[in-house]
Amino acid sequence: MFEHLWNGWRADYVSAERGGDDGDGSVFTRLLESGMSDAETYIVHRSGLCFAILNAFPYSTGHLLVVPYRQVSDLTELDPDETADIWATVTDGVKAVRRSHQPAGINVGINMGKVAGGSIAEHLHVHVVPRWLGDSNFMTAIADTRTIPEALSQSADRIRDAWPKPGTPKVVA
Repeated sequence: MFEHLWNGWRADYVSAERGGDDGDGSVFTRLLESGMSDAETYIVHRSGLCFAILNAFPYSTGHLLVVPYRQVSDLTELDPDETADIWATVTDGVKAVRRSHQPAGINVGINMGKVAGGSIAEHLHVHVVPRWLGDSNFMTAIADTRTIPEALSQSADRIRDAWPKPGTPKVVA
């Protein structure tokens, strides 16, 4: 028989207007325009057309978001150069997370639209989520709590240090 575990806290999450565009741009656009340093915002890498930033509400340690500078909501709105840059940055992000945190696996994904789980649906972003055996994070389900064993600043430093440099030989993880 299938058991159900009720997550009451998710009702607020799925019904709330979170991280939306209030006319001044998405949270990513506002962050880029804030004048804050990359260290303050947890941006770990910038390329020509996108950037990689730590998720402020991570599913696991080292959870990255790869975001185009231009605010678009769908993959089909990217031009060919943006598409190439985003996927190259996602690939480098996977390499960096493998080097910095040695996860057992990695999830890469996109949620397009609020109903698909996109909490910042108006600004496309690609998740790079390190995974470890047994990290299902039961604390979220039973205690409305995530257990992240490392400060964002420490994760950012580790990932920045591990980010592939141009011309870096391929490392098999």
